Amino acid sequence: MILYHGSNVDIKNISLSACRPNKDFGRGFYLTDIPEQAERMAERVSRIYGGNPVLNIYEIEDSIFTSSDLNIKDFGLETSEEWARFVMNNRNRDFSEYSSLLCNLDSKYDIVIGPVADDNMAMLFRQYENEVIDFDTLLRGMIYKKTSSQYSFHTEKAISLLRKVSYE
Repeated sequence: MILYHGSNVDIKNISLSACRPNKDFGRGFYLTDIPEQAERMAERVSRIYGGNPVLNIYEIEDSIFTSSDLNIKDFGLETSEEWARFVMNNRNRDFSEYSSLLCNLDSKYDIVIGPVADDNMAMLFRQYENEVIDFDTLLRGMIYKKTSSQYSFHTEKAISLLRKVSYE
């Protein structure tokens, strides 16, 4: 399987310590199987931090995703109540129930796969957190949102399975 990471640099060595916390699936290295999505991210990152867009391309064996050697959380392609709670908990800087299966703040999952919570989804989350809408309204709002995919790698064990192919 080929996975893409959009950036403003050629990433020669992945460092989890350089990854930001409180992302959708926790601190990790995020990729997608959709090259256009990674290209858009590379453009966004270069606009914010300077430099030129870079598409980092990695390869990973498909069999890894069915391996019992890794703890993998796969939400599939569709948003769900479980996915929404997981993303909200990981994004919430005050969430402290690290042992919960509905968060990855402690990197209990080596790899997490699922939809991206884009800006529209983030707005729904903020409305819920600010008690503007209730959880049922949040869930109904998610049904109409087109999502894209992300693969996040949270442990050195998982990162070691990625092989850099090239960059553009």
